[in-house]
Amino acid sequence: MNPMAPTTVGFDLDMTLIDSRPGIHACYTALSARTGTFIDADLAITRLGPPLADELINWFPADQVEAMADLYREMYPATAITATPALPGAREAITAVREAGGRAIVVTAKYEPNAKLHLEHLGIEPDAVVGDLWAEQKADALREYAASVYVGDHQGDIRAARAADALSVTVATGPYSAVELGELGADVVLTDLTAFPDWLSGYLAAPRA
Repeated sequence: MNPMAPTTVGFDLDMTLIDSRPGIHACYTALSARTGTFIDADLAITRLGPPLADELINWFPADQVEAMADLYREMYPATAITATPALPGAREAITAVREAGGRAIVVTAKYEPNAKLHLEHLGIEPDAVVGDLWAEQKADALREYAASVYVGDHQGDIRAARAADALSVTVATGPYSAVELGELGADVVLTDLTAFPDWLSGYLAAPRA
């Protein structure tokens, strides 16, 4: 990394910056009521991270998944945004990057317009938001913005960082424990984002080749 260049840090959204479980639960419940199709929302929110279609295929025939995804995304703003809080340390993590002279971007599998609605509602203001990317696909955006660090909560986020030649920093606020994240190959494991500013300070102060 060029020591003179500003550090760009990428962040995942769901279960990294925001606790999206209440909002997604509400949206799946509304979709079930709207379509008359049973969806186990309690189960669905335990496996957040992958694209929406990966979950919907469990509840709808394959030829209906695209239409159901469109309906879910249409219903999402009215049912999920206000129900979704920021996770502890989320705002401070973005601020820490900015105060260090860097750029903070959000790269997420979530539908980009809805990702932006979450951030706007919560007053979290990254330098860029890129949606609709999952796992290794995220590397395209991370490379475009020259991100040297990617922060996430999921195995897919570790894969994204690897594919982008970025440092994989993880938080144990999603489906994996701290031990599991380490076993999956994360470079850094934090309990949650409240530990991120101190970690970032140490990372930026450490000499690198």
